Amino acid sequence: MYIAQELRKKNIAEYLLYMWQVEDLLRAYGCNFSTLRREYLSRFDCTEEQKEDLTDWYADLIRMLTQEGCREKGHLQINKIVEGELNELHHRLLDSPKFPFYRSQYYKVLPYIVELRKRGGDKSVSEVETCLDALYGVMILRLQKKEISPDTTHAIEEMSTLLGMLSDYYFKDKAGELETE
Repeated sequence: MYIAQELRKKNIAEYLLYMWQVEDLLRAYGCNFSTLRREYLSRFDCTEEQKEDLTDWYADLIRMLTQEGCREKGHLQINKIVEGELNELHHRLLDSPKFPFYRSQYYKVLPYIVELRKRGGDKSVSEVETCLDALYGVMILRLQKKEISPDTTHAIEEMSTLLGMLSDYYFKDKAGELETE
């Protein structure tokens, strides 16, 4: 919860990746709050007030996963909304002549997006979500200590740069400091 709060203020793309990881963590515990509390939350070294906040946050997320039909797969609506905002901003940036560096980075990443979609990626998801999916997939591979090819590493670096730029523009946009027209 506390990590999510900090990431939401600093890097919205990293926030989404973190929240996807939390969704998967909750699924790993079968969305069973008692098991999660006993086996996971009990390991946290924090104050009683912090434990209560964490307990409430995780319980709410489990409730949302259940209510939204995401116990097995998919993303919570709160995360889809953020991804949608990023995608909308992504298109505004591409459509505006004021962001040539963003557009240039996008064209560096576009062949990787096309390749991912060709390899069986979901063609109905946005380009932003395709990049996030790629980063999340590589994160999982790293956790599993699997080898990542130099080509994949390069693609991920380029996607990370694009998402980092998008995240920076997201916060400027939210602060009213971004004019795309």
